[in-house]
Amino acid sequence: MKRSLKKLILVSLIPTILLLAYCGMRRGELMGLEFKDIDFENNTLEIVRTSNYQNGSTGIYTSTPKTKSSVRELYLQPHLTEMIRQWYDEQQMNAEKCGDLWVNSDRLFINWRGEPMRPYYPYKWLKDFCEREGVPFKGLHSFRHTVATQSIVNGVDVSTVSAILGHSNVSTTLNIYTHAVRKAKAKAANVMAGLIDENDP
Repeated sequence: MKRSLKKLILVSLIPTILLLAYCGMRRGELMGLEFKDIDFENNTLEIVRTSNYQNGSTGIYTSTPKTKSSVRELYLQPHLTEMIRQWYDEQQMNAEKCGDLWVNSDRLFINWRGEPMRPYYPYKWLKDFCEREGVPFKGLHSFRHTVATQSIVNGVDVSTVSAILGHSNVSTTLNIYTHAVRKAKAKAANVMAGLIDENDP
């Protein structure tokens, strides 16, 4: 039974990676998500806690997000909301299999008996996967950088990107993603040039 329940961890890594890729949240924020943070009707999630790990007797511990701005609401694509709903149903079925050993933590990402998953586990899994497939491994934080960079380059204003990332102020976003802002400005200049040139007699 324990072996089949451990498959639950591997299955959970699919929503783990997809949420990182779509939402760009910090790893601790992701691992702190609970099902009550998901608004299934309105396709949103709230980030209100982080889950971290410290060697020694402390182990996994929960704390508040990095800054006040880190407490935020993020919008989900409907297929992600449905994926989380199915993931909840999967957990409930595994809870029945586990019986009295199951710990009802309400976390999205758990170990085989329902306890919060150690935050380094998705990192290790993705690193091993990339090595097996011969794909460069950039770390989990690269998803966050990709969300920010691609959003800015494709026309999302920096203040909105800053709010999505949970930065304390817009200047933080500007400082970190200067290269993306420059690309966005160049793209805007090219758009305007195209419009003007198109209307030239």
